[in-house]
Amino acid sequence: MNTTRFGRLDPTPTRLLRVEGLAAFVAATAAFAWLGGPIWLYVVLAFAPDLAMLGCLAGPRVGARLYNLVHTYTAPALLGGAGLVSGTPLAVLVALVWTAHVGADRLVGYGLEYPTTFGDTHRDRLATTAKREDGGGEHVDTERRVDGTVVTPAGSDRSGADGVTRTGARR
Repeated sequence: MNTTRFGRLDPTPTRLLRVEGLAAFVAATAAFAWLGGPIWLYVVLAFAPDLAMLGCLAGPRVGARLYNLVHTYTAPALLGGAGLVSGTPLAVLVALVWTAHVGADRLVGYGLEYPTTFGDTHRDRLATTAKREDGGGEHVDTERRVDGTVVTPAGSDRSGADGVTRTGARR
Protein backbone atom coordinates (compact mmCIF):
# COMPACT_ATOMS: atom_id res chain seq x y z
CA MET A 1 0.00 0.00 0.00
CA ASN A 2 1.39 3.40 -0.97
CA THR A 3 1.13 5.93 1.82
CA THR A 4 2.58 9.37 2.33
CA ARG A 5 4.74 10.20 5.31
CA PHE A 6 1.56 11.36 7.03
CA GLY A 7 -0.05 7.93 6.66
CA ARG A 8 -2.72 8.89 4.10
CA LEU A 9 -3.22 6.96 0.90
CA ASP A 10 -1.22 8.24 -2.05
CA PRO A 11 -3.80 9.02 -4.79
CA THR A 12 -1.86 7.95 -7.87
CA PRO A 13 -3.50 8.65 -11.25
CA THR A 14 -3.93 4.94 -11.94
CA ARG A 15 -5.72 4.38 -8.64
CA LEU A 16 -7.93 7.44 -9.20
CA LEU A 17 -8.89 6.21 -12.68
CA ARG A 18 -9.87 2.82 -11.24
CA VAL A 19 -12.02 4.43 -8.53
CA GLU A 20 -13.59 6.72 -11.13
CA GLY A 21 -14.37 3.66 -13.29
CA LEU A 22 -15.96 1.85 -10.35
CA ALA A 23 -18.12 4.87 -9.54
CA ALA A 24 -19.26 5.25 -13.16
CA PHE A 25 -19.99 1.53 -13.50
CA VAL A 26 -22.01 1.34 -10.28
CA ALA A 27 -23.91 4.60 -10.90
CA ALA A 28 -24.79 3.75 -14.51
CA THR A 29 -25.83 0.18 -13.67
CA ALA A 30 -27.93 1.37 -10.71
CA ALA A 31 -29.62 4.04 -12.85
CA PHE A 32 -30.35 1.44 -15.55
CA ALA A 33 -31.97 -0.83 -12.96
CA TRP A 34 -33.85 2.06 -11.30
CA LEU A 35 -35.30 3.07 -14.68
CA GLY A 36 -36.51 -0.50 -15.18
CA GLY A 37 -34.22 -1.31 -18.10
CA PRO A 38 -34.59 -4.90 -19.29
CA ILE A 39 -31.71 -7.16 -18.31
CA TRP A 40 -31.56 -8.62 -21.83
CA LEU A 41 -30.76 -5.15 -23.21
CA TYR A 42 -27.96 -4.71 -20.67
CA VAL A 43 -26.49 -8.12 -21.56
CA VAL A 44 -26.75 -7.55 -25.33
CA LEU A 45 -25.17 -4.09 -25.21
CA ALA A 46 -22.59 -4.68 -22.47
CA PHE A 47 -19.74 -5.47 -24.85
CA ALA A 48 -21.03 -3.64 -27.94
CA PRO A 49 -18.44 -0.81 -27.64
CA ASP A 50 -15.68 -3.40 -27.99
CA LEU A 51 -16.77 -3.99 -31.58
CA ALA A 52 -14.82 -0.79 -32.27
CA MET A 53 -11.67 -2.91 -32.02
CA LEU A 54 -12.53 -4.11 -35.52
CA GLY A 55 -11.26 -0.71 -36.66
CA CYS A 56 -7.75 -2.08 -36.10
CA LEU A 57 -8.26 -4.10 -39.27
CA ALA A 58 -7.89 -0.78 -41.11
CA GLY A 59 -4.66 -0.01 -39.26
CA PRO A 60 -3.60 1.16 -35.80
CA ARG A 61 -4.39 4.84 -36.40
CA VAL A 62 -7.97 4.18 -37.55
CA GLY A 63 -8.41 1.51 -34.89
CA ALA A 64 -7.24 3.84 -32.11
CA ARG A 65 -9.52 6.67 -33.24
CA LEU A 66 -12.58 4.46 -33.48
CA TYR A 67 -11.83 2.66 -30.20
CA ASN A 68 -11.26 5.97 -28.37
CA LEU A 69 -14.42 7.49 -29.83
CA VAL A 70 -16.55 4.85 -28.13
CA HIS A 71 -14.45 4.43 -24.97
CA THR A 72 -14.80 7.88 -23.44
CA TYR A 73 -17.70 9.21 -21.42
CA THR A 74 -18.41 11.96 -23.98
CA ALA A 75 -20.46 10.03 -26.53
CA PRO A 76 -22.72 8.24 -24.01
CA ALA A 77 -23.24 11.53 -22.16
CA LEU A 78 -24.34 13.20 -25.40
CA LEU A 79 -26.61 10.27 -26.28
CA GLY A 80 -28.13 10.22 -22.79
CA GLY A 81 -28.67 13.98 -22.84
CA ALA A 82 -30.31 13.79 -26.26
CA GLY A 83 -32.51 10.95 -25.00
CA LEU A 84 -33.62 13.00 -22.00
CA VAL A 85 -34.35 16.11 -24.07
CA SER A 86 -36.22 14.22 -26.79
CA GLY A 87 -38.07 11.92 -24.39
CA THR A 88 -36.49 8.76 -25.81
CA PRO A 89 -36.02 6.30 -22.93
CA LEU A 90 -34.21 3.74 -25.10
CA ALA A 91 -31.45 6.26 -25.85
CA VAL A 92 -31.03 6.90 -22.12
CA LEU A 93 -30.84 3.17 -21.37
CA VAL A 94 -28.28 2.59 -24.15
CA ALA A 95 -26.22 5.52 -22.83
CA LEU A 96 -26.26 4.04 -19.32
CA VAL A 97 -25.06 0.63 -20.51
CA TRP A 98 -22.39 2.36 -22.58
CA THR A 99 -21.25 4.39 -19.57
CA ALA A 100 -21.15 1.24 -17.45
CA HIS A 101 -18.95 -0.41 -20.08
CA VAL A 102 -16.46 2.48 -20.13
CA GLY A 103 -16.43 2.52 -16.33
CA ALA A 104 -15.79 -1.23 -16.16
CA ASP A 105 -12.92 -0.84 -18.63
CA ARG A 106 -11.32 1.87 -16.47
CA LEU A 107 -11.87 -0.24 -13.36
CA VAL A 108 -10.01 -3.26 -14.74
CA GLY A 109 -7.23 -1.17 -16.26
CA TYR A 110 -8.07 -0.66 -19.93
CA GLY A 111 -7.33 2.75 -21.36
CA LEU A 112 -7.53 4.90 -24.43
CA GLU A 113 -5.35 3.76 -27.32
CA TYR A 114 -2.41 5.53 -28.93
CA PRO A 115 -2.11 5.08 -32.71
CA THR A 116 1.21 3.26 -32.39
CA THR A 117 0.01 -0.28 -31.77
CA PHE A 118 -3.07 -1.83 -30.20
CA GLY A 119 -2.45 -2.12 -26.48
CA ASP A 120 -0.38 1.08 -26.13
CA THR A 121 -2.80 2.92 -23.85
CA HIS A 122 -2.92 6.00 -21.66
CA ARG A 123 -3.16 3.66 -18.67
CA ASP A 124 0.15 2.06 -19.60
CA ARG A 125 1.74 5.48 -19.67
CA LEU A 126 0.35 6.28 -16.22
CA ALA A 127 1.58 2.99 -14.81
CA THR A 128 3.85 2.78 -11.82
CA THR A 129 6.45 5.55 -11.80
CA ALA A 130 9.63 4.67 -10.00
CA LYS A 131 13.04 6.17 -9.38
CA ARG A 132 15.73 4.25 -11.19
CA GLU A 133 19.46 4.45 -10.74
CA ASP A 134 21.11 5.59 -13.97
CA GLY A 135 24.54 4.24 -14.96
CA GLY A 136 26.25 7.54 -14.01
CA GLY A 137 24.71 7.63 -10.55
CA GLU A 138 22.07 10.14 -11.63
CA HIS A 139 18.44 9.42 -10.69
CA VAL A 140 16.17 9.26 -13.72
CA ASP A 141 12.40 9.04 -13.47
CA THR A 142 11.24 5.97 -15.33
CA GLU A 143 7.90 4.36 -15.86
CA ARG A 144 7.27 0.63 -15.83
CA ARG A 145 4.29 0.02 -18.08
CA VAL A 146 1.72 -2.68 -17.47
CA ASP A 147 3.41 -4.86 -20.09
CA GLY A 148 6.69 -4.62 -18.15
CA THR A 149 8.49 -2.28 -20.55
CA VAL A 150 10.57 0.40 -18.83
CA VAL A 151 10.26 3.84 -20.40
CA THR A 152 12.62 6.76 -19.81
CA PRO A 153 11.03 10.20 -20.35
CA ALA A 154 12.13 12.55 -23.12
CA GLY A 155 15.12 14.70 -22.29
CA SER A 156 17.15 12.05 -20.51
CA ASP A 157 20.48 11.09 -22.03
CA ARG A 158 19.02 7.66 -22.82
CA SER A 159 15.98 8.83 -24.76
CA GLY A 160 15.66 7.98 -28.43
CA ALA A 161 14.42 9.92 -31.44
CA ASP A 162 10.82 9.53 -30.34
CA GLY A 163 11.62 10.93 -26.90
CA VAL A 164 11.56 7.71 -24.90
CA THR A 165 13.84 4.76 -24.38
CA ARG A 166 12.23 1.38 -24.30
CA THR A 167 14.75 -0.76 -22.50
CA GLY A 168 12.64 -3.88 -22.76
CA ALA A 169 13.49 -4.75 -19.16
CA ARG A 170 10.81 -6.85 -17.56
CA ARG A 171 10.15 -7.94 -14.02
